[in-house]
Amino acid sequence: MKAVLQRVNFCELHVGGDKISSIGPGLLILLGIHEKDNETSVENLVSKVLKMRIFSDDNGKMNKSVLDIMGEVMVVSQFTLYADTKKGNRPSFIEAARPEKAIPLYELFKKECSQQLGKEVASGIFGADMKITFLNDGPVTIIVEDKG
Repeated sequence: MKAVLQRVNFCELHVGGDKISSIGPGLLILLGIHEKDNETSVENLVSKVLKMRIFSDDNGKMNKSVLDIMGEVMVVSQFTLYADTKKGNRPSFIEAARPEKAIPLYELFKKECSQQLGKEVASGIFGADMKITFLNDGPVTIIVEDKG
C-alpha cells in the first residue's frame, strides 16, 4: 500500500463538473493499493500517515501531525501509483489491486482514518474520472509505503 501525502491549504474534488467533496487545511492522501495488500496494510498505513509530523509547530518546524492540528483529510484512490515503467513507454498496472480487492481496502482505509480523526474524511469516487484542485502548502509532498 502506498500513499502520497500532500499538505494542503484546501482541496476540492469534482466528478463530471460537480463538486463531490472538499476540505480545508490538512492532507490530501492519494492511495495506491497493491495486489498483496490486506487489512493489516491498511492499519499500518493509516497509523503512519495520520501521525506523520509534516505540519509546522510554533517555531516553524515540521513537528505536528494532522491529528495534532485537527486538520481535515481527503482520500483518493489512485491505482496509477503502482505503475511499472521499467519496459517501454506505456506503464503496466499489473501490481495494482483489482477493484474487487481494492474497493473494500479503500473503504476500510477511509473508515480507519475517520475513526482516528474523530470526524468524517472527504473522498473521491472509486474508478471515476476525477478532477482535483488543491493548494499545496509548502509545498510538502511525502510518499509513505507499507510493504506488509
